[in-house]
Formats: sequence, structure tokens, C-alpha cells
Amino acid sequence: MLKRGLAAILGCILSSVSITVSAQGNLSNDALRQIQPMEDTLVKLADSMYTAFIPDERPIYCEKFVKQLVRTLKVPNSYSYPFEKLKTKINLIASDDKEFRIFNWQVSSSPNQLRYYGAIQLPSEQLKLFPLIDYTKELTKGAEDSLLTDSKWYGALYYRIITNEIKGQKVYTLFGLNASSPVSNKKVLDPLTFTENGAVFGAPIFNVSSNGHFTGHRLHRFIIEYKKDVQASMNWDDDLKLIYFDKLISQVNDPNRKYTYVPSGQYDGFRWDSGRWYYIEDLIPVQTFKDGEAPAPKPLKGKD
Repeated sequence: MLKRGLAAILGCILSSVSITVSAQGNLSNDALRQIQPMEDTLVKLADSMYTAFIPDERPIYCEKFVKQLVRTLKVPNSYSYPFEKLKTKINLIASDDKEFRIFNWQVSSSPNQLRYYGAIQLPSEQLKLFPLIDYTKELTKGAEDSLLTDSKWYGALYYRIITNEIKGQKVYTLFGLNASSPVSNKKVLDPLTFTENGAVFGAPIFNVSSNGHFTGHRLHRFIIEYKKDVQASMNWDDDLKLIYFDKLISQVNDPNRKYTYVPSGQYDGFRWDSGRWYYIEDLIPVQTFKDGEAPAPKPLKGKD
């Protein structure tokens, strides 16, 4: 019901929205007076969809939240409204070039049922809103090699966006967390591009390697999976101009059991070059120290 409800609501909105808004600019005083109480309603609904005492009611509040979000975004020039109150309840992240922003959240209807939601808003004269329908559970295999769309989306909570170009087309690398599995978490690097038909997720731009050598296989998205109760980093270092992430190892020496993976203390990464992310092994080399010496590597910065 949760997936079908959101898909039906947003799909209907996208097919029927025909209102015209003025070119993106500042909100008028009338529009501001209209949108502020609507944001307050969104905040209250967000509280209910997260914390309703009866878990089965949370999807119902989620559906109400989606309807209210769409009504709110129909306000002319809503793209310029920052939604500072709503940001305390859901993720709201924009690309550096301000070409889009993503409203993003998760709802748990039971201890083992976690689903991701999102909507991409574009700044345009007509309201453009792409729903993101969580397709993660259907991707039992081939997640790193799949080309997906907004209606079949690798669900995640996004925390960073990096912008690059390939032959004049912008490619946005999204950093996300998916914690829907009861035994493991995943962090994902997912490329986003826009076409006339909507949002496209995935692109063959991750050059993976083995022992420092390119294997000839390019992934459409890059995913690390690790044990549920540990922390693993994946982020951007602005000084080094690269993506870094924890090198993971299995606690039981079984590479097929991803839920046993934990950080090894080393970092691998990706560096952008000529339209690709190139894999880099051992960003911080293993050092051998004499008695009394201590390591002092340059820290890798960034919020996980």
C-alpha cells in the first residue's frame, strides 16, 4: 500500500499539473503568507508519519504528507522558498548549480519495514516534480549494473551531491544511505542525469579496479555494504578533490557475507578524470613504524 499510494498520488499529479508559474524569482508577499502555514502543516504531518503510535498509520500520514507537499509546491516560485522548518524533519538537498533539489525521507511501518521516498523539484515556469519510487527490494541482483528511473529508484537518504560534466551534459553524483536491510547498511554513489522523459539514475562511469589495475568493467553505481551496527564512511574530500570510503573486510573471512563487513582502517576512493570516476586503492598507505613512533596521517574530512 505504501509504495502504491505514493506512486498513484505523485503519478497523478505529474500527469495533471498544468498550472503556470512565473519565472523563478523571489516569492511575492502574498505567496509567502500562503506558503508559511502550509510548511507548518507539513512539519506536523512529518512528525505523525515518523512517530504515530500505531505503525500501520504511518503510511497513511505519509500519503497525507505527499498531498500537502504537492499543494505547497504549486505556490508560484516555491522553488525559492528554503523550507527551513521542514529541513528539521526531512532531508532537503540541492545541487550546487541550483538546477534541482530533492525532498527526501524514510518511513518505517514496522521494525523490519523501511521504505524511502523522494521528489525532485526543478525550477521552471511550470511546476516540474518527479516522484522517486523505491525499487530497492526488487533489485535482488545487478543493482550496480542497472539503469534506473524516477519510477524505479534505488532508495536512499541523500547527504551530498557532486556535479560534473560529460560532453556538455551535467552528471550529478548523489551520495546516499540505505538502511532498509535488518542486518546491513549500504552507502551508494548514484549518478543522476535528466532527459526529456525525466530523471535517470545510473551511468557506466565507475572504473573499478583490482590490485590497482582497471578490470575493464564500468559500474552504473557504486555500493558498499557493511554490518548493521558499525559506521562506514563515504564522502567527498574538498582538499584532495576525490571521493573516499572505508575499505571493508569480513569479520569471518567470508566475502559473500556482506553483513559481516567492517572498516579495515584503510581508505579507497575515486578521482574524476575525463568523464569517469577512477578507482584508487589505499588512499592512506600502510606505514611501518619503529618503536616509539606513532602514525599521523592527514585526516580525511567531511560529514558521513
